[in-house]
Amino acid sequence: MAKVTPRIDNLCFLSNNRVCKTSIQRFQLHRLPAKHRLRFRILSGSQQNVEDSERVAAKVLTGLRVDELEQKASVLDSERPSGAQNVSPLTSDGRWPPWKNLPQRYKLIGTTSLAFIICNMDKVNLSVAVIPMSHQFGWNSSVAGLVQSSFFWGYALSQLPGGWLAKIFGGRKVLKIGVLTWSIATALVPVLAGYMPGLIFSRILVGIGEGVSPSAATDLIARSIPLEERSRAVAFVFGGLSVGSVLGLLLAPPLIQNFGWESVFYIFGLLGIGWFLGFQVLEERETHSAAESKSLASGVTVPPSWSDSLEKLNDSRKDVPWRAFFQSSAVWAMVYVHFCGSWGHYTCLSWLPSYFSEELNLNLTEAAWVSILPPLASIFVTNAAAQLADSLISRGVETTTVRKICQSIAFLSPAICMTLSSVDLGLPHWEIVGILTGGLALSSFALSGLYCTHQDMSPEYASILLGITNTVGAVPGIVGVALTGYLLDLTHSWSISLFAPSIFFYLTGTLVWLAFASSKPQNFSEQE
Repeated sequence: MAKVTPRIDNLCFLSNNRVCKTSIQRFQLHRLPAKHRLRFRILSGSQQNVEDSERVAAKVLTGLRVDELEQKASVLDSERPSGAQNVSPLTSDGRWPPWKNLPQRYKLIGTTSLAFIICNMDKVNLSVAVIPMSHQFGWNSSVAGLVQSSFFWGYALSQLPGGWLAKIFGGRKVLKIGVLTWSIATALVPVLAGYMPGLIFSRILVGIGEGVSPSAATDLIARSIPLEERSRAVAFVFGGLSVGSVLGLLLAPPLIQNFGWESVFYIFGLLGIGWFLGFQVLEERETHSAAESKSLASGVTVPPSWSDSLEKLNDSRKDVPWRAFFQSSAVWAMVYVHFCGSWGHYTCLSWLPSYFSEELNLNLTEAAWVSILPPLASIFVTNAAAQLADSLISRGVETTTVRKICQSIAFLSPAICMTLSSVDLGLPHWEIVGILTGGLALSSFALSGLYCTHQDMSPEYASILLGITNTVGAVPGIVGVALTGYLLDLTHSWSISLFAPSIFFYLTGTLVWLAFASSKPQNFSEQE
């Protein structure tokens, strides 16, 4: 690497010649303190030097669209000789932590996925702990269903507020507060378990905290991830839910057997609080790094056009075209399909451990292990579906067609498998487990179907749209979970109480999706 000391008049491009004045044209940079000096690499052509410097200047001056510039920078770096070192004037030469030099969008997606892992760990812990809790407190199936469904009361209430808050303050801040809320509420469950109103209230708080997470994540993805990467980003983030289900069902039984059911809520709650504290540290480091970088740009004026754009963006965030949303048949299709998918997902998530325990005569540990299989298989299906969807879109297949194919697979597969499990075909129990595992795993195709459509239709209002559909989608958690317990007490039939309603909604949801779904971009503001 060669070092040069360029003159101010050679750096006028940094601010489009706005800082170049006659009185300082001959001022040498080597007169500045050492910490403010810039280091440049001599490359094969002067044009590449200019491109690199412009990229750095764009980061310093605007702080906007950094991810796209980083993508271009990585391409330039790959074309340079292997011996050349990439030294950024805005960061130190150290490479710790390993994710330090990752593009900002990858950091956001990674931390969001980790939050979703903890999210579902705190959601499924009660589905396992409710078995010993029912024995201790003398709950029947109806009471157990009421306790489990209380989570979805808060989950439903927080959907639209969560989408609106993510729109105004950004998904990152909303997610952070949501994680802290549900983690503290989870840790309070053992304290309030003997007092039914207190227990229900704590689970409502867990639902409120987790309810803002989908909208916060959707806002992050819609604003930072390009279309050709969107299916994989959604799959990686929301796929954390399957990982969380696996870890929750895997860890809960041994913790309960060795330390009591209370330990599950204490430990899982502390994990979320630890995520919040770690996220705070990362934010402080990024803020400190940004402050140091900003000092290099002192004396450089930001173009007024950027300020105007920011003001317009803030104003647009406050105007939500509600009427235009509900005049769209595609939005109504998303609402109903989200409801249908949630019915099958939430009822199985809450009742499968009890189903396997009673129907297959398994103990607590065995039932939990069997319940791991559907979310475990979903992890692999999710990644395969995302790769397939993004590949089809990159090859020119219409986005709407891709979303319809993925969502149809997500609904028809579990409908067929539940039908086979409900009919008395004389199948061994473990074959029924395999059939259910396959059907529920294939339902993860929805992450490349329905869950991408909000961003496809309107990146600007994606978090609001998900808030609308997820509000209705939370209703099955309230009604469906409790109704399953009631029907089970009434009929003593898992086929009627658990599988039959899900099959109905899966089939009707498929028909509605194929008829009305659309991923075409919509300008809802103009329609309003």
